Amino acid sequence: MNDAIYLDHIAATPLLPAAREAMLPYFGESFGNPQSRHQYGEGPRRALETARGHIADLIGCDARELIFTASGSEANNLAIKGFLAAHADKGRHIITTAIEHYSVAHPIKHLEREGYTVTWLSVDQHGRVQPEQVAEAIRDDTVLVSILHANNEIGTIEPLEAIGRLTQAADILFHTDAVATVGVIPFNCDTLGIDMAAFSAQQFYGPKGVAALYLRRGTRIAPLVEGGIQESGRRSGTENVAGIVGMGAAAQAAGARMKVEIPRLSALRDRLIDGLMHTVPFLHPTGDRTQRLPHIASFAVEYVDGEALVKMLERRGIIAASGSSCSSDALKISPVLTAIGLPGNVAQGGLVFSLGRGTNLAEIETVLSVFPEVVQTLRRVSPLYADAAQTQKKGAGKPVG
Repeated sequence: MNDAIYLDHIAATPLLPAAREAMLPYFGESFGNPQSRHQYGEGPRRALETARGHIADLIGCDARELIFTASGSEANNLAIKGFLAAHADKGRHIITTAIEHYSVAHPIKHLEREGYTVTWLSVDQHGRVQPEQVAEAIRDDTVLVSILHANNEIGTIEPLEAIGRLTQAADILFHTDAVATVGVIPFNCDTLGIDMAAFSAQQFYGPKGVAALYLRRGTRIAPLVEGGIQESGRRSGTENVAGIVGMGAAAQAAGARMKVEIPRLSALRDRLIDGLMHTVPFLHPTGDRTQRLPHIASFAVEYVDGEALVKMLERRGIIAASGSSCSSDALKISPVLTAIGLPGNVAQGGLVFSLGRGTNLAEIETVLSVFPEVVQTLRRVSPLYADAAQTQKKGAGKPVG
């Protein structure tokens, strides 16, 4: 397993050694509850607030504007449900997109069943929503705009800054799911015009089970979990001190390495995309080629089942994903891929490579060597591919890519 080429960093990143070291005291001698007003609570309380400051620095906000949660999904639910519960009389119209993560789409669908009106914005073939679409969708009763920062299946980065200017001008709250981006690319709440943003430690080499919601000062939300004073009463429950400390250490490291990692990962990503496009026929790259996360290379492989492809790659020592880690077991065909216009028979071959700190050029070259033969092996059992390949030989088929 240690010899495998791990290219599923969008699902989970390995814990940074510095984060692990920072966490260790809070599993042992510094076990106190940070809410305790005696000596055993003092150290954990200070550590928690120090970590809060490091995380706030990563996204350019005040430390008091952060609420810690157990996951990015919880943070998204708290943002959407909590805000609307606190502003039930303000309006009943929500604007979002067709490619949101389930932790945004499902709460909004629940609210739709309860009587809210929802505008589900379409995206173009690259997965981008246009600011003009948002402007046209805004109504007098629009209370919330929720648009993800980047999609974790196709890597496309959305034009949040332009959308943020629209929501600010209309005095409408703007929420984003930034789980795929914070710690990977620059994120500044003020620059983007964001009022609420969810993000997770496990995306930038912090521990699992800890995340945060940025809530712009002055924005009211109703808590989903009640019963305590933690997080200023907005999310009750004893804080995960070790996890938060680890998240703080990972946030520091992410901020320090970002300028180096973005160009390094982008070059490896482009080598992977370009190399596969030149060697594998009937391969469809997905997502925007320029407005894209630096570590995501994604495709739809025609005449191949994505899950079968992932399994066969794993046998060859390459770890990839067929879609979102929250959806691949539940759905055969990704709704993100159908939203960008791919037919079902193509979308079922969805594949995502997500690179990380340990990824190097030698590993990418190995993937470029192994991938074509794996695809060819799977296509040998497809009568549809045999017909397509024969047509292509005669000069009437699709070119590679």
